[in-house]
This record gives sequence, C-alpha cells and structure tokens, in this order.
Amino acid sequence: MDLEFQGITVNFATGGVEIDHSQPPVLMVHGAGMDRTVWSQQTRYLAHRGFSAMAVDLPGHGDSSGELLSTIDEMADWLAGLIRSLDLGPVRLVGHSMGCLIALETAARHGDVTERLVLMGAAAAMPVHPDLLGAAERNEILAPQLMTAWAHGTRAHIAGNPTPGLWMRSGCQALLERAADGVIYNDLFACSSYEAGDIAGQVKCPITVIVGSEDKMTPPKATAQLVAGFSEVELLHLEGIGHMMMLEAPDQIHEMMLRPIGQKT
Repeated sequence: MDLEFQGITVNFATGGVEIDHSQPPVLMVHGAGMDRTVWSQQTRYLAHRGFSAMAVDLPGHGDSSGELLSTIDEMADWLAGLIRSLDLGPVRLVGHSMGCLIALETAARHGDVTERLVLMGAAAAMPVHPDLLGAAERNEILAPQLMTAWAHGTRAHIAGNPTPGLWMRSGCQALLERAADGVIYNDLFACSSYEAGDIAGQVKCPITVIVGSEDKMTPPKATAQLVAGFSEVELLHLEGIGHMMMLEAPDQIHEMMLRPIGQKT
C-alpha cells in the first residue's frame, strides 16, 4: 500500500488486507536501519483477526521516498501527521527499538493520535557503541554485522528460526545491508542523541513493554529503568529471547500484543 503524504510516497504493509476504517487501527514502527518487513508476521496475524494492521516505512527507508529525518522528535512529528492523514482516529502504536522512542515521543507530543503503546526492545536512552557508530558513518559492512550479532538471542545464533529452512541472522543482516548509504548512521545517531526528559509525565495512554532476557541492545535493566517512571504500564518478559523478538518469538509476541490492544470479537 502506498500513500502520498507531504510530497513523498509512504509505503505500508497491511498483511494482504485492505484497510478497514471500522476495524481498530494498529500501526507498527520499525527500528534503526530497518523497514516494514520486520513486521511481516505481525501484520498478517493482526489483519486476519479484526484489526487494520499497518507497518510503515519511515521516510528514506524501505520503499518510502523522501529525505531522512534526523531526530526522534522530527520522526514523531512526521508520524503524528501521517496518522492524522490516515483518518483512522487514535491508533494502537507498536514500536521496536528506535520505533519505541518514536512511539513514546509521538504519544508525549501528540496524545490525540495514540490510544495505547506496545513497545518491544525499549529503553529511555539508547547509547550506541562508538565502534558501531563509526562503522555506520563510514558505511562499512561492519555496521550491519555488529547490529546483527548484538540483536539476536542465543537460539537465533544457532539456527533457531521459527520458520524452517531460514537463517534468522543472515536475513536480518541482508535487510540492514539493503539500506541506502547514511540510513543506519542517521538512525543510530538519532537514537544515541535522544533525551527523553520527563517523558513519563507527558505520556497519558496505557503502555505495554515487552523485554527479552537476552536483549543486549536494550537489556532488561535499561527497560526496567524506563517503566519505573510510568504509572499505567505493563511489563512482559520473554525468556531466552534477544532484541529482535518479533522475529525470534513471533507466536509469543502475537499473544502478548493481542492482550493490550484488545482482540475484536
């Protein structure tokens, strides 16, 4: 699905189902250097269970055109405008990694467009190792390699893909390698320079946070520090799962997503 918005083409995945304005809308936002395809299992799952499921390519990512947005604040403002243009009312906003920061900032700055947040791989601060940031700035293949190595739990490193015959790490690395020059650095720098401030006092909608016990990028300790500031928050744990949880444990993620967003019957 393509949409013209602010002079650019914005691409979505909808799980093979047309958007139905009568169904509860769920909008999914990808992480650094990635695109809508990381949500391929979730869009299909939700689209066939009574939701208008949409996974968006941010500007300059995947099949969306336009210039890259250089800060989390800019991404949040852009996303809020996009949600309003879809005319679906407040959405259930689902974010992964950088997408969590965008979702939080969207809810803080534009509370009218968010009904609930579901965050995966979340932390209030996402510092980036200098070696990774430097490799990304130089557009070196080392950047996708490091991100892929750190992003997966133990099972994913030893062919523990829920989809038989596929190697999860190689698929993730190939996705990152497809990103245009400058995309990974832009996103990592945006994450590393983001300051949440009093985000807990600004977000008014309920939040569900899902954390993997083997997440090296946003480890459980960092996630716990994030949720401590919120009054209406649910924290769910995935044992033996890393940062790429929607790929590593799709069935568990589907169950955990359905509880907070409310299954339509």
